[in-house]
Amino acid sequence: MPIRVYKPTTAGQRHSSVQSFADLSTNKPHKSLLKARKQQAGRGYMGKITVRHRGGGAKTHLRAIDWKRTQFDIPARIATIEYDPNRGARIALLNYADGSKSYILAPATLKVGDKIISSLKKGDPNIGNRFQLAHIPVGTQVHNVELQPGKGGQMVRGAGTVAELVALENHYASLKLPSGEVRQILATCMATIGIVSNPDWHLVRWGKAGRMRHRGIRPTVRGKAMNPVDHPHGGGEARNPIGLKYAKTPTGKHAHGVKTRRNMRSNKFIVRHRNYKKQG
Repeated sequence: MPIRVYKPTTAGQRHSSVQSFADLSTNKPHKSLLKARKQQAGRGYMGKITVRHRGGGAKTHLRAIDWKRTQFDIPARIATIEYDPNRGARIALLNYADGSKSYILAPATLKVGDKIISSLKKGDPNIGNRFQLAHIPVGTQVHNVELQPGKGGQMVRGAGTVAELVALENHYASLKLPSGEVRQILATCMATIGIVSNPDWHLVRWGKAGRMRHRGIRPTVRGKAMNPVDHPHGGGEARNPIGLKYAKTPTGKHAHGVKTRRNMRSNKFIVRHRNYKKQG
């Protein structure tokens, strides 16, 4: 998907770019697969803000993405390639041979009219097909990978991302993830072959604050620009530093580089960490 750059006729257009949308086949979603999207504004189940700088934005509908693809051994045809306002990747509408329809993440290079299949058996490793990792050749690029069998794809779902199957040993498969981490996953987990569509998504320059507000992202204010009652970094005369031994969050906890990972039980499945540096 190429990026379209406007002539700098206004201050907002001078440093902005947009998607071309030339890869889309329709601009109308399938109504039966739409769901209302309730505005959460960064709040958790108790109504308290858990993610700051969220709120507002253009109203959108959720597309019911099929992360599991459990209609095994039923061929499906790509009916449309569509835009999803809730993600960077494109989505594809599948028409199954039994008459059912569903949305999936569209792999790159997949076109309208192509046929794909999901199966628990070994099959052709074509783009868009979904198999267990044990039935995928080593060296294949995959996405939408399960962490637990039958739970649905949870990893490698962002626009343009891809993981590589590097090894199959015993009951485990080793995947090189987009971060560079190499992790072992049960070989019975499912994965889709190919790269996630829209790899140029990260090249879009939003240009002005208004476009970020349309996305539901509110302004970020520096802590040192606040008053002491609002932030630990606040207060002082003129341009003062934070005045503390280390940076803090608005609630007083350590910030900047603090490890937040809690699930240490799965560390044994990490073959190589993402910050691994090859010696020599």
